[in-house]
Amino acid sequence: MAHPTVLRKLVARYEELTAAASASAPDPALTRQREDTAYTLCVSTGTRDVQDALRVARRALEAGGGSSSTTAPSATATSPTDCTA
Repeated sequence: MAHPTVLRKLVARYEELTAAASASAPDPALTRQREDTAYTLCVSTGTRDVQDALRVARRALEAGGGSSSTTAPSATATSPTDCTA
């Protein structure tokens, strides 16, 4: 499991990229960054699905006393990215 600071930054970055992607026209560079961040989250949490990775990361952060909520909860609800890419 990654250090809480790393997890917190990954969750925040993933949420930022997801929100940006849903607020703008499709951007291949933005999509690639989100996929890379999702993959790193999965590797860091030992999961294969980004939603599982986010759930595991948030639980780890809550257990360690760190807050994982950085943006609106809906920012991650629509992402189809999996970590097998």
